[in-house]
Amino acid sequence: MKAPSIGFIGFGEAASHIAGGLRSSGIESITAFDINATSPALGARIQQRSKETRTPLVGSPAELAAAEILISAVTAGSALQAAEQMLPFLRPEHLYLDINSISPNTKREIDARIRSAGAVFVEAAVMAPVPPYGHRVPMLLGGAGARKLTDSLSPFGMRFDIVSEDVGAAVAVKMCRSIVVKGLEALLFECVMAAGRFGAEDRVFASLQESFPGIDWKKLADYVVGRVVVHGERRAEEMKEVAETLRSSGVTPLMADATAQLQGWVSQLNLKARFGPEGPQKFDEVLRLITYKTNG
Repeated sequence: MKAPSIGFIGFGEAASHIAGGLRSSGIESITAFDINATSPALGARIQQRSKETRTPLVGSPAELAAAEILISAVTAGSALQAAEQMLPFLRPEHLYLDINSISPNTKREIDARIRSAGAVFVEAAVMAPVPPYGHRVPMLLGGAGARKLTDSLSPFGMRFDIVSEDVGAAVAVKMCRSIVVKGLEALLFECVMAAGRFGAEDRVFASLQESFPGIDWKKLADYVVGRVVVHGERRAEEMKEVAETLRSSGVTPLMADATAQLQGWVSQLNLKARFGPEGPQKFDEVLRLITYKTNG
């Protein structure tokens, strides 16, 4: 089977892990375009990802459009803008795959614009953290091009489950799941920040263990606090999309709004600059730093 050519719109953590996996599976023609590739703050990391995955960075959307399958992997707030910058260069043979965590309504809006340019849109909901899986991370698909995309990329190890030809159905699953997953992150972050200040964390974890056996709560807390520190900004944007999804369905997003607020607050502390891209290994590292920041 002839391998398709792939172009990534945005080359952050998710895109680089997927690109590296696809290359190892036999796809040689992979490129990426990222508007931050030369920025002082983010450029060095993007360039390093490009080198590590052997993914050339092109200088414009027009150059990226030489690829057959375009994969949008940007922040939630940039998904519509990313689609708009590609519109003048799309052709009927293009498959445009949006893997961003955005609301069903935003997916539908992007779908309409991609179709207006004559290309084929596919929505994806990424259902697990990408780094452990790479390109094999499970995705739910929706849209008229879902079957064609599956036929093109499943032979190279990508894992797809087609939900519907109706755009929005797949990401609705992700949005509802995120209420629990991102909400649990926020709850544990707030819990351990308070428990640590009272020296109560060991007894809190022991009590949680008794109520919910089978979960190593200390290990989970270390993990999720690190994820919030590194990805808080992106998670806050996603939870705003979750809240919008709930509002549009007539549900008041009390918990989703609160989760977005906490994730956003952590990102504004800029703890990622202190710990680097890998983040802290233990939640008490963050506790000490937040105590210092909040106490002056």
